[in-house]
Amino acid sequence: MPSLRRSAAYALVLFVILLLVAGCGKRGSGEGGSGEDGKSGPRVGLVTDLGGLNDRSFNTLANQGLEQAKNELNADGAVLESKSASDYEANLGDFAQQGLDIVFAVGFLMADPVKNVAGKAEDTKFGIIDFDYGQGEIPPNVRGLLFKEQEAGYLAGALAGMVEQDGKLKGLNSAKVVSVVGGQKIPPVDRYIAGFQAGVKAFCKQCKILVNYSEEFLAQEKCKEQALSQIGQGSDIVFQVAGGCGLGSLDAAKQKGVWGIGVDADQAHLGSHILTSALKRVDVAVYDTIKAVQDGTFEGGSNAEYGLAQDGVGLGKIAPAAQAYQARMKPVIADITSGTVTPPTDVT
Repeated sequence: MPSLRRSAAYALVLFVILLLVAGCGKRGSGEGGSGEDGKSGPRVGLVTDLGGLNDRSFNTLANQGLEQAKNELNADGAVLESKSASDYEANLGDFAQQGLDIVFAVGFLMADPVKNVAGKAEDTKFGIIDFDYGQGEIPPNVRGLLFKEQEAGYLAGALAGMVEQDGKLKGLNSAKVVSVVGGQKIPPVDRYIAGFQAGVKAFCKQCKILVNYSEEFLAQEKCKEQALSQIGQGSDIVFQVAGGCGLGSLDAAKQKGVWGIGVDADQAHLGSHILTSALKRVDVAVYDTIKAVQDGTFEGGSNAEYGLAQDGVGLGKIAPAAQAYQARMKPVIADITSGTVTPPTDVT
């Protein structure tokens, strides 16, 4: 009898184990199928550009959109950080081979790798930030996520122009010179700069605007060197449009007691010398696209464009010392949103 009881007990234990194993099966085959961790939302991969998740800007924002989707849409997501350009295609291919619902490429420089991988992984959806393949050129399973950086740049420039015109803030000089340190000369960077130039001139016609490119998005010392040179030429407001490299420009502004303007994310946390930031809500685009995958409304072979009207760009916190300009910025925002003012996209 004891042996029979033991056999029955072993059988019961085995049965329970089998039930547990069955409950931990593979992801469902439907869109957003459940994963091993119980997630039931879309399965998402995100490939960063070289700045990585700690750039406090572009890539950080993309990851924030993914984290929001995890919390609100029950998405199952993972990130691969690219250490060199040669990692782009490998990382994208890695995610595609896993059969994820959508894979994001964070940045203009991944255009060719996305096209190559998307052509071989037709059942996987892709989102690429900041690149427009052009009409008829975008792969049918790829959606371009574009931004009207010129609108955010214009707002930052308008504030800088107002501040320069009045000349009341501590740290300003009488030269009426502002400057921009861009990364590489690519369309998203130039749209920021073009808008900034127009915004400054709209409120300070006599202002001079210096523009330099670091040809770099990582090495902060290169952007710091550019900014120090501009400050030496009289610039008392430095706008950085160079991702992680641009943090060096803002550090130069702090070191020399002048003003800095951040980019993409709100960089007010860097110190009281940050006049404001030109925002690009990459997080909004990533989240919206993941939700479209979940809802079955994802549109490949086309672009989505985010401007002020779509809450895709904007102006960050204004420095405490410049709070008086908050009210003056409201009609500028309204003019762009209504179409009364259309900021340019070409650098002059």
